[in-house]
Amino acid sequence: MLQNQTAIIIGSTGLIGKELVEILINDDSFSKVKLFVRRSTQNMHPKIQEFILDFDELASFKNEIKGDVLFSCMGTTIKQAGSKDNQYLVDYTYQYEMAKFASENGVLSYSLVSSAGADSKSKIFYSKIKGELEDEIRKLPFQQIRIFQPSLLLGHRNESRIGEKFGELVLSVFGKIPPFAKYRGIKAEIVAQAMVNLFKNSNDKKVLSYKLDEIFRLV
Repeated sequence: MLQNQTAIIIGSTGLIGKELVEILINDDSFSKVKLFVRRSTQNMHPKIQEFILDFDELASFKNEIKGDVLFSCMGTTIKQAGSKDNQYLVDYTYQYEMAKFASENGVLSYSLVSSAGADSKSKIFYSKIKGELEDEIRKLPFQQIRIFQPSLLLGHRNESRIGEKFGELVLSVFGKIPPFAKYRGIKAEIVAQAMVNLFKNSNDKKVLSYKLDEIFRLV
């Protein structure tokens, strides 16, 4: 049984990240949860160790990126980011740099929230950068890499995303029809729990990737 594990999280204020924090602080296997954030989460739990930083200066925090597992839950939209360049920073650059530093510091396990349809050859910008990140992560010397490709995430967000609300409505109607089932929504808490479950029940394969139906079965 795992004990005294240290988890590292980026994207801890997002939909999955918030659920992940709650799971980890209530799991006796973990004694420390390191959060790398732009603004304080105000979470005063004794397990939490918070690092407030500008991700453009992530290298200056490299020595703190140490632990047993890195959970990468970052993500944004063009509307939030303001431009494709800014979205690329969040959805690729920051996450890759964090993973690279973690692997260099001896972190053995890495879990990435990617997206359904991720493909580095895609003509869709979002799918392309998600695919590019997956491709490069696979090359890093982690002992264990777990990639999760959920579809529309369900849960309470701090900000309103009109497009996603519309998508939820459409998929609630069509999501049970076979051609559309692979795009049905999934609760953020299910993805977060799946990430923790897989870390705690590791196997010998270095890289495993999970699509929507497979994620449901992990919880």
